Amino acid sequence: MASLGERMKELKIDAKDMDYRELNEKIHEVLDENKDLEKLVLENVLGQRFIGNGVSRKDLTIIVNGVPGGDLGMFMKGPKVVVNGNADHAPGNTMDEGFVVIHGSSGDVTGHSMRGGKVYVQGNVGYRSGIHMKEYKYKFPVLVIGGAAKDFLGEYMAGGIILNLNMDQEDSENIEGRMIATGIHGGVIYVRGIVKSSQLGIAADIKEFTEEDVEKITPYIEEFCAEFGYSNEIKEKLINSKYTKIAPISSRPFQKLYTPDLR
Repeated sequence: MASLGERMKELKIDAKDMDYRELNEKIHEVLDENKDLEKLVLENVLGQRFIGNGVSRKDLTIIVNGVPGGDLGMFMKGPKVVVNGNADHAPGNTMDEGFVVIHGSSGDVTGHSMRGGKVYVQGNVGYRSGIHMKEYKYKFPVLVIGGAAKDFLGEYMAGGIILNLNMDQEDSENIEGRMIATGIHGGVIYVRGIVKSSQLGIAADIKEFTEEDVEKITPYIEEFCAEFGYSNEIKEKLINSKYTKIAPISSRPFQKLYTPDLR
């Protein structure tokens, strides 16, 4: 527990041996009772699900020391969540606003159906990460992956940006991953390295990577490096690397499957 003078600024909860329901009830109780709280530190987290779900405090940082369970930050609207460890499946699931920073790897469907906000993963992500990401008006989701991504990255993607940096892979000629962007109909995926057309799923296409794209991804690379403490040398290397840009073949790739062409 923080000292008396800091009580309204920072508090700690020891999650050891807590059931996920008990922990989440305690989190919301603390936030309801401390409207000026700036930082909530969760110690000894081990697999508790739904941490940060539905929290809408934009001026709040939640520090997770340990390994959170699935659906971290689901329906979240505003806070920054920093995980000092790995994360289970679906961090950022249907997140509306906010910032999730994972100092480790995360599981399958990372960023599932994100509507806004950002998820930065220092390590690898599992299968179907970025699935169903979407954007609307000022809502714009961003998923940045420092390591490798498993198959079906960006499946059914409808908006936002996925940036896959593949930092641990020296040979950028042989990027792993199959069925990338299957069913994509919006948004864009940038993969550091060379992706072959045979690795793409249906409705995905490789587009020209331009200077405009470099300008678009540079702020995210800079922020990623700042969050995880990478040097300027590494930052410049990432900015100046070769990327494969993947986007939809059209805005309505499956139109003829469902409606007749009346043009």
